[in-house]
Amino acid sequence: MGFVLDHMTSWCLTVLVVAVIIWLLSKTLQVINQYERGVVLTLGKYSGICGPGLVFLVPVVQTMRRADLRISVMEIAEQDLITKDNVSVKVTAVTYYKVTDSKKALLEVQNYKASISQLAQITLRSTLGKHSLDELLGEQDKLNETLRSSLASRAHEWGVEVDHVEIRSVDLAKSMIRAMAQEAEAERGRRARRITAEGEAEAAAKLSEAAKTLGEHPAALTLRTLATLKEIGAENATTIVFPVSQDAFLPPSLAALSAALKQT
Repeated sequence: MGFVLDHMTSWCLTVLVVAVIIWLLSKTLQVINQYERGVVLTLGKYSGICGPGLVFLVPVVQTMRRADLRISVMEIAEQDLITKDNVSVKVTAVTYYKVTDSKKALLEVQNYKASISQLAQITLRSTLGKHSLDELLGEQDKLNETLRSSLASRAHEWGVEVDHVEIRSVDLAKSMIRAMAQEAEAERGRRARRITAEGEAEAAAKLSEAAKTLGEHPAALTLRTLATLKEIGAENATTIVFPVSQDAFLPPSLAALSAALKQT
């Protein structure tokens, strides 16, 4: 019986020693990926940044926090805001950022991801609220750059670089959508009426010019009359009575001679 107890005790001690060794190795040997950096703390004090590869740490004495240096994307939660021209809209956006200073990002900010998220929401509301709805819908490239510069100036203090910000969607109330549709329809009607009026004015000017030309050249009027008769006569099964004085088809000299003969 004592042999069995001694054997079990020996086995438990062996398992415990192996577990302790594995734990020490896990705390001593750390592998940092190429896209990561490690901030090492010795007894709670900053002692350096480790690059990619195998890193040796002193268990219990040293700890390490990791920072991902790749570009990360963060969706900015939907924000309700009022534009400069008092229109209520809902805006969503995304921001792309990356850590450039691991020490600042991990030691000077409790949670840099949450901080960037909150700052992005505040910047989105305060920046877009200074612009009108037309600017919000038609100048998004300019507004994206304004948002990026505003967000980057604050995030730089946390060791984070904001690559760019994109406005993803701008949602309007249904009543506002109907009002905008009516406005667009009215604008199209105004353009159509203006184009029609310009066409009428141009046609009237051309007709006036043509009438002046025909009045100065009677022979041209005769030719125009004959051409009109030819065009009308080309229609099938059409009988047209077109009363015209014969004098209109004669040159001025012959027309005067014909009038003199009629008087005699």
